[in-house]
Amino acid sequence: MGQSPHLSSPQGRFGVEAASLDGAAFDHASAHGKHLFLHFDSPHPANIIWVHLGLIGSFRFSALGEPEGQVRLRINNDDVAADLRGPQWCRLITEAEEEAALAKLGADPLREDADPTATHKKVLASKRSIGSLLMDQSLYAGVGNIYRAEVLFRQGIDPRTEGRQLKPAELRKIWDDLVELMHEGVLQGRIDTVYPQHTPEAMHRAPRKDDHGGEVYVYRRTGQPCLVCGNPIRIAELEGRNLFWCARCQRRGRNRKIKTTPATRSRKCN
Repeated sequence: MGQSPHLSSPQGRFGVEAASLDGAAFDHASAHGKHLFLHFDSPHPANIIWVHLGLIGSFRFSALGEPEGQVRLRINNDDVAADLRGPQWCRLITEAEEEAALAKLGADPLREDADPTATHKKVLASKRSIGSLLMDQSLYAGVGNIYRAEVLFRQGIDPRTEGRQLKPAELRKIWDDLVELMHEGVLQGRIDTVYPQHTPEAMHRAPRKDDHGGEVYVYRRTGQPCLVCGNPIRIAELEGRNLFWCARCQRRGRNRKIKTTPATRSRKCN
C-alpha cells in the first residue's frame, strides 16, 4: 500500500491496461467471493483491476526474474513480482463498474461484514435444490464445489433437497459451518473438513491422495466407503457439476425428487 509498482503484461493480452496504471500508487486490495479488486491511485477513471481466477488461474509471488509461462499481468517492485496466470478474466474497470459487480454477489462467509439474511430469505422461498443454491454466487459468494459437498454432509442434508424444505435454523447451521471451514482453509492453505475423530491418525487409515489435497468426507470419493457409515459415496450431475454425497448419512430431505443425471468420468469433478 502506498508503493508505486511496475505493471506489465508479458503475455501481451493486458498490455494497454497495464500500461495505463504503470507507476501509479497502489491503494488497496479487496476480495469478495471469488473476485479480487486491486485499487490504484490514478487520474484515469478506470483504475481498478478486477480479477477472477476461475478454476485454473493463479496469482503468485516470487523473487523478481524473467517471467515463466503465460503471465497475463505482472505487478513488481525491485525485488518481488506478483504474476497472474490463466485467470477466467482480468479487466480494468471504474468504481461504478466495481459497485455493479459487487451488487450481483451474495454473502461471502470469509468477510467480517457478511450478512446472510437476504440469502436465507431467498433460499427458503426457492424450489431449487440446496446443492444448486450453494453454488449460486449471487447467494453464497466464494462457495465452491468442495465446500458445497462437505458442508451438506456435515449437516446431514441431502444436496437434492429443495431450499423451501429447509428450516431457518438449518440454513444458519450451514452458514456457520461455512464460515468456520472457509476461515480454517485460509489459515491452513488447504481444505480439511473432517472432524478430529475421522482424521487418518484417529481412524488409522492412509491419508487421502488427491490433487486438491485435504481430508474430506465425500468430495471426489466416489465409490469409496463413507468415513462415518461405510456406505459407498455417490455421485451424480446437477446443473453441469458433479455432486457428491452419502445417501445414508445425508437423509434430511432425501425423499424429495430433484432431477440429476449420472456423472461422467471425463468431466472435471470440481
